[in-house]
Amino acid sequence: MALEVGIVGLPGSGKTSLFRALTKAEGSEYGKTHVGVAPVADDRLEPVARVVHARKITPAVVRVQDVPGSGAALLGNLRQVDALLVVLRGFGEDADSERDLETFRLELLVADRDHVERRLERVAKQAKSGDPKLRADAAELERVLAHVDGGRSLAEYDAPLPEGLEPLTTKPVIALVNGPAGVDLQLEAELAELPDEEAAAFRNGGRSALEDVVGRLHAALDLITFFTAGEKETRAWTLRNGQTALDAAEAIHSDIARGFIRCEVVDWRDLVELGSHAEVARHGRQRLEGKTYVVQDGDVLNIRFNV
Repeated sequence: MALEVGIVGLPGSGKTSLFRALTKAEGSEYGKTHVGVAPVADDRLEPVARVVHARKITPAVVRVQDVPGSGAALLGNLRQVDALLVVLRGFGEDADSERDLETFRLELLVADRDHVERRLERVAKQAKSGDPKLRADAAELERVLAHVDGGRSLAEYDAPLPEGLEPLTTKPVIALVNGPAGVDLQLEAELAELPDEEAAAFRNGGRSALEDVVGRLHAALDLITFFTAGEKETRAWTLRNGQTALDAAEAIHSDIARGFIRCEVVDWRDLVELGSHAEVARHGRQRLEGKTYVVQDGDVLNIRFNV
């Protein structure tokens, strides 16, 4: 499953410009939630693809949601995203990005409080049946609500949170200033409309400022990238650091995970240096691993399976 982020911020901050810049999609209908995907640049992907003469090269992607406004109801639509990308206005005489970030964090706290209160009302009503588990759940939700009422985020809660709560204040928040002190999102959105070659020429061959945004998301979520390399398609995928070969198989396709036998593992540098999987194996740099192998950043995986 692709990494998913929500773009949020106060009105007029430049959220939709960021969405257009990341996804190259229009996202211009006012008041609507926009959804798109943004490719994750990785300098290792093309060299790996060249070795296997891949006909198709597919980068890892980030699924992006741009929600209108920042009220509790709208923010609630982002409870299942992995991280929040908050756009802060950095232009105009009255710009104060630190103030706006504090305002946004307060809105997240209010949204979580409303969410916990509604769930408590529902569970407390069900608990009147006398079910011990429901009564315990209601008591725990009361403690969670008291914690939030004290002005503290749920990331600071000192016990496991109720299952399925999906709070907003536990998610990584990556702040992006739109303006002279940060990124010119209007310019980035305009460059996204150009062919890649023309945009690169405008930047004098430099990288897009938004590639740093994606890098910060990876760091905040502690992600790694692995590759599958074949002549038909060479592709990059993301996993949480510490996940296994079976998790990688599931990311590719549930059938592959279900029929997992073993996994051939090659470091991408060895594959590029030696020029083929056969040469990597001949030099003893290919390993066979099982389901519990912890995938490393830069691994090239060939998963053997039988369904």
